[in-house]
Amino acid sequence: MSSAKVASAVQTAIPKYRYLSAWFCPFAHRATLALEHHKGRVEYEWVEALGWYQQEDKDNVTGTGKEWYYHWKADELKRVNPSALVPTLIPVTQDGTPDETKVVFESLVTIDYVDQVSQAPESERLIPRNDPYWAAQCRIWEDRVNRDCCSPYYGVLVRKEDSERREHFEKLIQGLTQFSNQLKTTTGPLFLHNSQLSSVDLALVPWAWRYYVFEHYRGPDYIIPEDMPELEPYHEWYHHVMNLDCVKRTLPDKEQYLEHI
Repeated sequence: MSSAKVASAVQTAIPKYRYLSAWFCPFAHRATLALEHHKGRVEYEWVEALGWYQQEDKDNVTGTGKEWYYHWKADELKRVNPSALVPTLIPVTQDGTPDETKVVFESLVTIDYVDQVSQAPESERLIPRNDPYWAAQCRIWEDRVNRDCCSPYYGVLVRKEDSERREHFEKLIQGLTQFSNQLKTTTGPLFLHNSQLSSVDLALVPWAWRYYVFEHYRGPDYIIPEDMPELEPYHEWYHHVMNLDCVKRTLPDKEQYLEHI
């Protein structure tokens, strides 16, 4: 094969990855969404790389005589990622060998990375290439929704005092209200104009889908209100994004997720 043909083959080859993930993890869910959005432009092999398993509590660790849950992480994950966390992407060379010298991790970073290696046209990009302003807005709002709409989720679920849970829930509602206000500045219903899916949408989707667990574990007072006019853009966003095929393919079974957490 001539050097020109070799160069052309390299340019057109679809990038492939070993994708170290966990089905229940919302952070990994972000990377899954990016990979599925760019399906056909990026290929991946899913590797379940961390989780929990039950076994008999022979040493009475729990003090209850009940089975004990043990946390496990795959050796591959511990080897290639210093934090041993998902999502983690390992590129696979043309001869099928994982290249552990070029590993990518951290959920928001993986969205950006997958978007870049996809070589997608501008209309399919999760972060615009040709508009520095909106690329900057994507990165600003990724951080904001992560801080104000995702992090409070854990406070609602793990805090012992109801006053503390309410504090985190109210912070979450404030974050969703700010997100709703930002959605009004575009043609909607997504973050970017013309219903173009973005990294901001993918940053929020895993947690927005999981908000249903609040009612199950904390009661009806913790349902995201649907009668607040301020949240109308958020609910329009939610119903639109959750019906996208690339999103629907990634959603865990609700009952299985409730049982897991």
